[in-house]
Parts: sequence; C-alpha cells; structure tokens
Amino acid sequence: MTQPVSPPRGSTDKVPSAVQPPAWRGLMARADVRTLSLLGVLAALVVIGGITKPDEFLDTRNLQLVLTQASVIGVVTVGMTFVITSGGIDLSVGAIVALASVWATTVATQEFGFGGILFTSVLVGLGCGLVNGLLIAYGGMVPFIATLAMLASARGLALQITDGRTQIVTVSSVLDLGERDAYVLGVPPLVLVFAVVTIIGWLLLNRTTFGRRTVAVGGNAEAARLAGIDVRRQRLYLYLLSGLCCGIAAFLLIILSGSGQNTNGNLYELDAIAAAIIGGTLLSGGRGTIVGSVLGVLIFTTITNIFALNNLQSDVQQIAKGAIIVAAVLVQRRTASTT
Repeated sequence: MTQPVSPPRGSTDKVPSAVQPPAWRGLMARADVRTLSLLGVLAALVVIGGITKPDEFLDTRNLQLVLTQASVIGVVTVGMTFVITSGGIDLSVGAIVALASVWATTVATQEFGFGGILFTSVLVGLGCGLVNGLLIAYGGMVPFIATLAMLASARGLALQITDGRTQIVTVSSVLDLGERDAYVLGVPPLVLVFAVVTIIGWLLLNRTTFGRRTVAVGGNAEAARLAGIDVRRQRLYLYLLSGLCCGIAAFLLIILSGSGQNTNGNLYELDAIAAAIIGGTLLSGGRGTIVGSVLGVLIFTTITNIFALNNLQSDVQQIAKGAIIVAAVLVQRRTASTT
C-alpha cells in the first residue's frame, strides 16, 4: 500500500486544493442573468407590438413617445431605487411630482421664466424630501406612515393651489423643449435628461462610498451603525435624493404636458416601486440595481403603449402590472432562498 507523498521539509510547495471562485463572481453572474432576462422580456414586448400594430408601434414618432413617457417616471424610479435599497419606501413620489408641477406653474412663478419654473420644481421636491427624511431618520417614524402622510398632504396642497383647475404654461422657452425642433439627433431632450440622471445614479450607487453605505444600511442597519456609518444622516440624504428626482420629474412633466395639474403623478409610486422590484432591487433592502430599474420602467411603458394602441382598457393595464409585480416578488423570494 503506497503512502501519500508529502512535500519535503522546507519546501514552499503546497498540496493542490480546490480553488473557490470569489463570491462577487456569483453575484455578477446572477445580475447578468437578471439583466438578460429583462432584456428578453423587453425584446418580446417589442415583437408583440410589432406584430399587433406594426405600422403604429414601430413608427419613429411612437418609439420617441415611449422613451419620452418613460423618462418622467424613470427619473422618479432612480430615486426610488436608492430608497428601497436602503430598506425604506416612498409612497409620496407621485404627490410630490404633482405639488412641484403646480407650484412651478403658478402665474407668480412663471413671471420668472424658465429658471423660475425649474428652480421651483427642484426646490419643492427637495423640501418634501427633507420633511420625509427628518420624520423618518430623526423623528423615528416608519417610512410607510411618514410618506403616506406626505402623499395626502402634498395632494391636498396641490389641489388647494390649483383649485381643481389646470394651470397652462406660457413660458415659450419651456414649451419649446417639447417640440421636435429641440430634438438632438432625433432624441427628445427629456430622454437625454433621463439618460444623464441614470448614469449619475448608477455611478453613485456602484462607484461611491454613498452607494456602499446605502447598501449597508439596507442590508443591516445595526451592523452599519456599528461599522461607523451615520444611519440617520444616510437616510435623510436618501429621501432628499428621492425628492430631488421628483422635482426633476415634475419639470419634465411640465415640458411634456405644457401645464400643471393636481392630478399629475397619479400612481407614480406604484409604477416606480414596481419597476424597481422587477428590475432586481430587493424590497427588503440590501440590493439595488439602476440598470434593472430602468429596464423595468421601459417594460411597463412599452406595455402601456401596446395596450393603448390596441384599445385595451386602463383597468386591464393595472391588472397586468399587478400580476407582474406579484411574479417578480415570488421570483425574488425563490432566488433568495436558493442563495
């Protein structure tokens, strides 16, 4: 019987052992699978739209419309992705968009022109985000309750400002951005803004200390605190970021519609949360993906466009969105249980 040969004394050789791949490779592989899956769903929707309404759906103007509509909710979703990644939730994003849009389109605000409308939209969004952040981070309120209160308050204030009437924008420099003459190489300005916000959001989440702290807070807030992260301040910053995205989205919506209404942003909270979840962001926090969220927005916007072209009722659209959300959450739970 032969004995195993051991390396000579003093030798630096080691007995070969199985090399375990780094954990990040597995995470990257799962991320790639999710991204490819979302791209496959989006491609399938494009095929369906091309088959059911080839002339209308594949028309350049319609594709530009889809991207333009995706831009407004897409900017909101970028902010929502950060909040959900941290383990929070923001139910007030649609109401904040409505409030910012009507406040920025009052007669007094429009007297200051383009800058006045843009500044007011962003300032109102930041103000609402600040209130949410202070109540949640330093007031100890549950995010669901705090943002639900903001939803009701912002909607009520928007209705009070407009008195139920539509406020028409008369500033030509704002309206001109919605015209085809303002397109850059066939791309609407709203889409370019959405692209810039997406790139900045991706870099912030994946390449900065702020992003790493966001993921840490969402994964385990107590462990993050013990590691030296100011959890309360981080949460305040996240809701400020969400408010900023709402303010930008409100300005884009003003350009798109040429008006301010208290009904603006209706159900944006549902669309933003749904897009983030199906994109791969964990509802319980600790993992977020900007790319997945953007693909989720494009999927929902494409579905809405296909339904509209085929004259399907809006209630059918909502049922379809609800089914997609349930399916995405079930897939997330199954994935989490096998990892």
